[in-house]
Amino acid sequence: MVDTGGTARGPERYFQPEIEKMGRAELEALQLKRLKATVARCYEDIPFYRNAFDEAGIGPSAVQGLDDLRRLPFTTKQDMRDAYPFDLFAIPVDDGRVQRLHASSGTTGNATVVGYTQNDIDAWGDTFARAIAQAGGDERSILQVAYGYGLFTGGLGAHEGGIRMHSTILPMSSGNTKRQVQMMHDFGVDILACTPSYALLIADTAIEMGHRPAEEFKVSAAICGAEPCSEGMRREIEEKLGVKLIDIYGLSEVMGPGVSCECRHQTGLHVAEDHFIIEVLDPETLEPVPDGEYGEVVFTTLSKECSPLIRYRTRDISRILPGECACGRTLRRMDRIQGRTDDMLIIRGVNVFPSQFQEVLAGFSEVTSYYQIVLTSRGPLDHVTLKVETVPEFDFDEIRRIEDLQRRINAELKSNLQVSVEVTVVEPKSIERSEGKARRVIDEREKA
Repeated sequence: MVDTGGTARGPERYFQPEIEKMGRAELEALQLKRLKATVARCYEDIPFYRNAFDEAGIGPSAVQGLDDLRRLPFTTKQDMRDAYPFDLFAIPVDDGRVQRLHASSGTTGNATVVGYTQNDIDAWGDTFARAIAQAGGDERSILQVAYGYGLFTGGLGAHEGGIRMHSTILPMSSGNTKRQVQMMHDFGVDILACTPSYALLIADTAIEMGHRPAEEFKVSAAICGAEPCSEGMRREIEEKLGVKLIDIYGLSEVMGPGVSCECRHQTGLHVAEDHFIIEVLDPETLEPVPDGEYGEVVFTTLSKECSPLIRYRTRDISRILPGECACGRTLRRMDRIQGRTDDMLIIRGVNVFPSQFQEVLAGFSEVTSYYQIVLTSRGPLDHVTLKVETVPEFDFDEIRRIEDLQRRINAELKSNLQVSVEVTVVEPKSIERSEGKARRVIDEREKA
């Protein structure tokens, strides 16, 4: 099922070349056909959408072209929470066709629940299988899935991709990192799937165990998602593990990992446009921004049977990258996520994202990719402390070196982000390691 074609970096792999290299006119015709069917199904089978369309004075017949999507109402995370558990399903959960349920943690309200028919699961598997091919894998690959299995979509999404690719799957889930390292080494794993922070922990653990993973291990690619990863962190993982880090994007509300994914050229994430329509909108006006400009990413599902979504506001900030990719895929590319509209920090009136701190720290060889932003209150003002961890070889006994490093990091933050924060340099392994998503921001303002 995997086709290859020559590139300067070796054979380019495709899982579904008939889709991945489809002509633009043919692809947009497929999108329009599926969009019309999705809108009709939402109107007929989901009261929420019927009411929203009626209030907007729009019926399914109003969609005659892809541009008509802009006339349709949005769906938000709060809408999904309000519909808990199954009111946004197009198929009753006891129908017999709903094969699986996933849900968010629901830590700030009701969980967002999504359902999958077998066709939904197959489509999900296809998109992740494309990611495996884009990472250089095929049916001969051994795929180590170190995302968590369960209600979180990461583990089972990657697993389904391995099934569709006919790869050999090592379903490790997260945790027991030393065993992860042992099996990666002993089994000859060549593709790792996990969060970026866990990939870094696996690499560091392997080195601590006496391995030289970049030289000894067969792993050649890591498919990483579910959290931001700066270019500095990417380079650190690539150097320590000897891999090409492929950024994958997804969210449980829309499907899970596989909505878009980089190829080995690392020049943007190819959107699975046969299954999703991407829009990038100004978060204030909700009007489209030109390709190349940042805005809020909005997705409409085209093939989901159980949990279709119309114009779902992800709150993620990205942009459409113009031009073609050297890999030969015609699917449009989105940039890596720059932040979220709801995790933006306002520091002395300046809007910044945690990922911007990560980019600044990448310029300092004395610190690692482990950091935390701690928010506290001092009187009426918010106070921000940035904890950064030094590399093992840094001489922590020299107070002047520590003070100098803190001063230089603070100056760089001030220069690049126009914010002043309290920088605290801490010893190696002082910051808690994560086997899933790293906890980058700790908000203690309510405790102060």
